[in-house]
Amino acid sequence: MTAFDYRALDEVIHGRVRLAIMAFLTGARQSDFTELKTELDLTDGNLAVQLRKLEEHGHVRIEKGYLGRRTRMTVTITPEGDAAMAAYLARLRTLFPDI
Repeated sequence: MTAFDYRALDEVIHGRVRLAIMAFLTGARQSDFTELKTELDLTDGNLAVQLRKLEEHGHVRIEKGYLGRRTRMTVTITPEGDAAMAAYLARLRTLFPDI
């Protein structure tokens, strides 16, 4: 692997919407579905698909429950997600050494 190996970027995180979700959760640590949808200006379907992919790879944990009579989905970044995001950013920095 060379120092300039863009192929080493985490494909799961690198997708634009998934990167936005991970960046938001890195700061917020936890969010509900509605907040993520609003903050990132996404449709229900697009957010659900991207969250599922992040969950499948262990980057986020999704818990479903109720708030009163309404369903509520809470999304939390996992320790594995933190590590993956840190590795992604470190790898990205190797592509831009002068910045």
